[in-house]
Amino acid sequence: MYRFRESHKGKSDSSVSSASIRRGAASGRIIKPNQLSTRSVSNGSSNGSSRTRRSPYSIPGFEKYGKHCFSGRVADSYLKQHGSSAAILKDPSWVKDKADLVAAAVLDWAVDHGATSYCHWFQPLASSGFRHGQSGQVYNMMVKFDHKTNELVYDFDGGDLVKGETDGSSYPNGGLRATHTAGGYLAIDTSSPIFLRGDTIFIPSTFVSYHGMALDEKTPLLRANDALSHHGSRLLKHLGMENVEQYGLKANIGLEQEIFLIPRDQFFRRPDLQYTGRTVVGKMPPRDQEMCDHYMGPLSHSTPALACMKEIQDSCFQMGIPLKTRHREVAPNQYEFAPEYGVNNVQIDQNLMVMQIIDEVAAKHGLAALQQEKPFEGINGSGKHNNWSISTGNDVPLFLPGPINKATGNDLAFPVIMAAVVAAIDEHGDLMRMAIASPGNDFRLGCMEAPPAIISTYLGEDLTNYLEAFKDGETKPYEASKKLLDIGVKQVLPFTVPAEDRNRTSPFPYGGARFEFRAVGSSQNVSMVNTVLNAMCAQKFGEFADRIDAGEDAVEIAREALNNHWKVIFNGNGYDLANQEKLTEDGLWRIDSGVEAIHRLSDEKNIKFFEDMKVMGKEETLAREECLLDHYTGTIEMEAGAFVDILNHHIIPSVKKAEVGPLEALEEAVQTLKSALKEIYDTEDTYEKAKLARVLRLETMVELRKVCDAAEEVVPADLWTIATYKELLFLDAHS
Repeated sequence: MYRFRESHKGKSDSSVSSASIRRGAASGRIIKPNQLSTRSVSNGSSNGSSRTRRSPYSIPGFEKYGKHCFSGRVADSYLKQHGSSAAILKDPSWVKDKADLVAAAVLDWAVDHGATSYCHWFQPLASSGFRHGQSGQVYNMMVKFDHKTNELVYDFDGGDLVKGETDGSSYPNGGLRATHTAGGYLAIDTSSPIFLRGDTIFIPSTFVSYHGMALDEKTPLLRANDALSHHGSRLLKHLGMENVEQYGLKANIGLEQEIFLIPRDQFFRRPDLQYTGRTVVGKMPPRDQEMCDHYMGPLSHSTPALACMKEIQDSCFQMGIPLKTRHREVAPNQYEFAPEYGVNNVQIDQNLMVMQIIDEVAAKHGLAALQQEKPFEGINGSGKHNNWSISTGNDVPLFLPGPINKATGNDLAFPVIMAAVVAAIDEHGDLMRMAIASPGNDFRLGCMEAPPAIISTYLGEDLTNYLEAFKDGETKPYEASKKLLDIGVKQVLPFTVPAEDRNRTSPFPYGGARFEFRAVGSSQNVSMVNTVLNAMCAQKFGEFADRIDAGEDAVEIAREALNNHWKVIFNGNGYDLANQEKLTEDGLWRIDSGVEAIHRLSDEKNIKFFEDMKVMGKEETLAREECLLDHYTGTIEMEAGAFVDILNHHIIPSVKKAEVGPLEALEEAVQTLKSALKEIYDTEDTYEKAKLARVLRLETMVELRKVCDAAEEVVPADLWTIATYKELLFLDAHS
């Protein structure tokens, strides 16, 4: 697990000196002709510094790291020119009394790096999977004309920085906005740094209606963060931690991003991939992943994939995104990036930019990036493993026994906290399943290293045994054991491994210090995922704190919770059908259908839950169900439409020309798809439409695909006009 360090966030450009022009934010300052063009900015030098220094400016090749992120040293250098420092950014109140000062520094920084525009950058509802970049934005020039002199002057002040307005009815909103009540209001998220790309600075923002209802993914996440901090601090204070309110709590995540990179020319021979991100037809080639020879294999210098990945990392580094790891994944042409650990809402903002950069840089290298969960049948899909933990604001981790027990002076703080988490997983497994109900996950969950749609948690043998003894009355502290491995070779000395193994079949395994939500889909904006995780733990922490306030004992509350919710702990093989049946019989949340999982949002239990935690009101919760169901149905409508086009424009003509293959069955398939689509179009209720779409996708289209794949098997290759799996996969074999 990596920890994100704020000190890595850059420092001032060497080109900025006391002699430089102080532009500021005031209108009326005349712009010199060359100031609107992108300027070459010196990267500074290491000044002979030692290689042992940790600053990126002392490491050759990393001089530009963080230069395009307004935080840390970069922000400090520009704010000092205006008599302040980056310290003021830590207190959100700067938007009230120091907004003009910060805007002046931001403008200086922006112009020094060739930027001429700004936008409030936000996360519309239900954008996962299709919307390029998954964000909303309007670019505004940071200049205006002086009509008296007909010259350009800078025009960017505190009001421009902290607030914006746009149309709230044209985005998916689940009925929260209508055309006659269309206002959508943007406010800067002070906890996520401003960043720069190209000629534009991006201001991470929330997006709400005139009455303050969340029209975005970020606002509920920030509310859940506050709930976690409030209720978690209450519990920690009861457990013995002094001054916890001074720091509060924060949730940290690390998001692994899996993708496919395929030849772009072959991508354009697949209408289904272009429109939907997945192949609705396609016969498996003689070779796929059965030899297990792709996972973490060498990244070949003879294909564009390595150069593409390096450029993606370089682009991210400049924006202060610590995209540290790259490697091959299990399936052919599948790859992964992983960043250092960081605060959840910052990591989510950065991940959305990573996904956008992946798409754009891939195109420059003659590749197409596929981020949908299951673009190819028969081989591994792609996930975005959400590694999640909680710590205090001063970085005491709650899920490591040593530090939290020491910080509280309480040897039993750790099991009390873990009992609350176990109870939260059991009670709110339906919402955890809802949060991962992306359309692509319906094909991915339950096989090929993706966990099944049964919400349980793996704790490992050591921790499980400890918690079992704890709930039965034992009071000693938990100490994770270390296993010594001696492989019997004198050149390799014995070494230790963690107490927890890696259970790839568990949707929510504990890995020491953090839980890994493995079931998250690769195309998702994970704001809802982390909203649910934070809110459900906030509720349990608050429930424990309430009972302690009423005079109950924290240890006894934890023991009761473990006894009541023990069934959710499962350390076995989640792929085993007998185990799945037993877990289902035990009453764990099992929701195989993504549609039914989304529909859990309108359950009274969950409406009340979000209201109690002040994360979403009833209207906001119901709006999200409607948006997610519309998104699911729309996905299937596009997939079925692409299927019809492929049949009519490619497969049927190829079969006719070859005079071989199941022609009649293919022609019937077209009518079957059209009839199913008409039934969906003619249905008004959002939930009923989504249920019909699910049947079309997971039953009808699956059967029709077999007919198409049978045709591909017999039609000569020179008459088959869509790209085959052989041509889409195996970059190395084509180079």
